[in-house]
Amino acid sequence: MTTVARFFADTRAALTATLGSDGEADAAARVLFEDIAGYDRNYIFANGDREILPFIMDKINAAVSAVRAGEPVQYAAGKALFMGMMLKVTPAVLIPRFETEGLVDMIVDAAGGASDLRVLDIGTGSGCIAIALARALAFARVTAVDVSADALAVARDNATALHADICFRQLDILKAGAPPEPLYDIVVSNPPYITEKERADMDPRVADREPAQALFVSDADPMLFYRAIAAYAAGALVSGGRIFLEINQNYPEQVRAVLAAAGFADIAVSRDYRGNFRYAAATLPH
Repeated sequence: MTTVARFFADTRAALTATLGSDGEADAAARVLFEDIAGYDRNYIFANGDREILPFIMDKINAAVSAVRAGEPVQYAAGKALFMGMMLKVTPAVLIPRFETEGLVDMIVDAAGGASDLRVLDIGTGSGCIAIALARALAFARVTAVDVSADALAVARDNATALHADICFRQLDILKAGAPPEPLYDIVVSNPPYITEKERADMDPRVADREPAQALFVSDADPMLFYRAIAAYAAGALVSGGRIFLEINQNYPEQVRAVLAAAGFADIAVSRDYRGNFRYAAATLPH
């Protein structure tokens, strides 16, 4: 008989051989056990001597094999945690990250309890930002766009599972014309911002496995998406509306200049929990 505790230890050992860190392997094993089997830390502690069913072992072993072959843990599990929400993730979308939770927190704090805000999320991916805002802002009307039909399918599944009422539509922001009229109080985006020259310093599980079109921008034009988003937002926001962006830590002043050139005021860049420049916010003047 294989117990829950024994199988967890074996899984952690197999992951340690691949990930090279006891701490990372332990966290990965816990993700797989919770996401695949529903066995969280407390369950494993309280029920470690129970027999683990063969079909659960097979599913976890398949995920471990995928991780050992270079797959990110979240893709292997098919799920990722973001702001307390369990989201479906596939290789069509970026894996939501803790830094992006800080962007959502900024917006919720800035909203100051306002209701009925109209929000546009550009490049929604898994839908993590749009869904978090739809759940956190009172009676918010959220629209989320992405160039990828596959990403939008994942985002729709997540919104349905989490009972978030969001309008999704396909849009290539680099080819989008001017919006028909100012409709939104808030525009938010976490666009591609990693330059190709930074790829060599990245974890291969990110650089080689997550969608390149959602990660990378040419070294020759790192502000490509910020210019397009700022220009679109300048026409899409009502007077006094605000834009919030996740940014590359190496280009805070360049993002500030892009926003200023698009007509935004009260431009501020701020740091994430690691102390790196990670966010920009600005207001469209009245």
